[in-house]
Amino acid sequence: MDFMQQSTQKINGFNNSHCQLKIVNYEAEENSISHETHGLSKKHLVVRRGKPFKLTLWFHRRLWNPHTEYPVLEVFLGNHSDRIIVQISDEQHDPQGWSAKIYPGDIHSKSVTIHICSPVNSPVAQYYLFLHIETIRRSRSTFEVGTFVLLCNPWLEEDPVYMPLKAQREEYIKSDCGILFTGTPQNINERPWMFGQYEPGVLEACMKLLQVSQWHFKNKEKDYIRRADPVYLSRVICAMVNCDDDLGILMGNWSGDYKDGVSPTEWSSSADILHQWALSNCKPVRYGQCWVFASVLCTVMRVLGVPSRVVTVFNAAHDANSNLIIEEYFSSSGEKLPGPKESTWNFHVWVECWMRRPDLGSAFDGWQVVDATPQEKSGGIYCCGPCPVVAIHQRLLRASFDTRFIYAAVDADVVRLIIHNGRVMKKTVDTETVGRLICTKSIGSDLLENLTQDYKSKTKPQAAGYGRYSSQRGGQDRPMSRDVCMSGTPCLSSSVGHQEEEMPPCLEVSLSLKRVPTVGESIVMCVTVRNNSSSSRVLMEHVNAQLKEYNRNAQESFWKSHKEECIKAGEVLKLEHSILPSEYESVLADDDIMNVAVLIKDVLTKERFLATQEFNITSPKITVEIEGGGSIQMKKEYKAHVSFTNTCSNSVNGAVLTVEGSGLLQGKQEARMAILKQDEKIEKTVTIMAAGPGTKLLKATFSHSNSPKAISRTFHKVTIVSA
Repeated sequence: MDFMQQSTQKINGFNNSHCQLKIVNYEAEENSISHETHGLSKKHLVVRRGKPFKLTLWFHRRLWNPHTEYPVLEVFLGNHSDRIIVQISDEQHDPQGWSAKIYPGDIHSKSVTIHICSPVNSPVAQYYLFLHIETIRRSRSTFEVGTFVLLCNPWLEEDPVYMPLKAQREEYIKSDCGILFTGTPQNINERPWMFGQYEPGVLEACMKLLQVSQWHFKNKEKDYIRRADPVYLSRVICAMVNCDDDLGILMGNWSGDYKDGVSPTEWSSSADILHQWALSNCKPVRYGQCWVFASVLCTVMRVLGVPSRVVTVFNAAHDANSNLIIEEYFSSSGEKLPGPKESTWNFHVWVECWMRRPDLGSAFDGWQVVDATPQEKSGGIYCCGPCPVVAIHQRLLRASFDTRFIYAAVDADVVRLIIHNGRVMKKTVDTETVGRLICTKSIGSDLLENLTQDYKSKTKPQAAGYGRYSSQRGGQDRPMSRDVCMSGTPCLSSSVGHQEEEMPPCLEVSLSLKRVPTVGESIVMCVTVRNNSSSSRVLMEHVNAQLKEYNRNAQESFWKSHKEECIKAGEVLKLEHSILPSEYESVLADDDIMNVAVLIKDVLTKERFLATQEFNITSPKITVEIEGGGSIQMKKEYKAHVSFTNTCSNSVNGAVLTVEGSGLLQGKQEARMAILKQDEKIEKTVTIMAAGPGTKLLKATFSHSNSPKAISRTFHKVTIVSA
């Protein structure tokens, strides 16, 4: 936008006035720096509520006559307007109401600079500004000054999104790139994500999102008023990021079939998604899953001025019936069976937004969970939150919004049932697995910050029988009494957990991995059986390995082992198993999770004991090397060398190495090999160039015809600096 803008013609008024507005200077550079909005838009003046901004007005011949005329500004939002008497004064602005001041030194013969301040509780929206030159005879001329966008102000103490520390504001408002954590607690994957709030058109898409919400369509004036409240804002945006109820941004898809859209794993930029949505006249973008919903939500909230961060919950429970229990079913040979709608996702990603909660009281201020992934309805629409993190920690399940559902996601019990001929043969209750690790990106670095202790108390109610809580929503809180692992350190063992019977079990069974494997290595598992009884036992050992996606049921077993073992009284038996690379490579894809389970059956007593473990195998790495290192200059060409070495145990057919990067590279570039032998390398060198400053991502993917999915994927951050 040319911020030295020619004013529109006079809208109405008397024609014999010598005071005619000519040009409006929006003082864009100074205002954007002062308001921490630099780079958010080239089309609009963007300022923050409760802080003065200035405009310089140039007139054709002279200013108004101070003896017979006086200026009045009028701000419009929808059908509501506020008249602001322009005062000549050097006093400070009152952030509780609209004000407009001219400092004595800012008055010139044909121009004047006016400092305008909005109330700190102003709605987030685009406003229209008009200038009236009124006379003592009650006549007036009206001029259209222009528009401006008003955002929340986390720099201002009176604003309900105020964040006191500069480092926090830099990370949770101004930073346009981040790190997402996926995988399993044993083997955490990191992937960069471009939030992209400074990309052209992103702010405009965010403002459009507010204008097409169902709340705005139902009652525009009420919606405008309520947009002053970040609690309301976050709930509206949460619902609008998914398209299940409205003209929202993203369509979810967990089927594995993405032919008519983009696979969720291919996205790496919120700006690309927001641009596609806005340019398609609000048609939903296909497709998203939890980390995509969360990342787009984080972008929109940061643009609107609400401090936000993306959070990953490992082993997140989806508790559809609000009883805080997730049931898992296993066959009598230890194979995991398809279960009901409820499940435990290996990871789930949501957003925390920072705000005060006057509706609940100051004890609930701070980080609030907001989850845009459409899982269950809240108040009749697909949204979730904002829910105070402190309410989850203290188990105050009646706090609004959706606290019970979110609490279950981080602290539900998992009940494992062994089924034989339609009957439950064994039941165990695992109180430790859900919410094993909760984390986000650290401030100022790409390291993981452990948030588990913010969500989970060191004690919680003891599991008893089939569950420890009332199934009624908002049930009474109970004392807490058990320990929870809070370290977040990868743990490679899994035991049967709490047993149904009160007496200690006669057998204890655990399953552990020797190490987290990389593709091309054997998966080495150790089953440990401890005989606590005074007699020897004959055991039947069943071990199964199944593949699954992070949020779906396990597939049929691709590897099994069944054998009989004898154990003496008091003996500890260690049984080692190996799954060779040739036994899993043909079925494994980049994002797959492996479920392994051991079921020990006492041949004489028919008792059964179960231990399980879920983990992801480390993918072979794609190497990216950029000429000159990690930083490049604008509008200058650089070479990027991308390579992949086949670490699989055999050759693969139809190898494809794909390189792409929005803002760095036009389209996709590929290298192909009909056969890629073991330890052989496939390479591609591309030329990259960036038109503007900031951070971009270069993405590389390796696939082959033996697998329907990508085998390896990497995102390489590139920092662009001015020449």
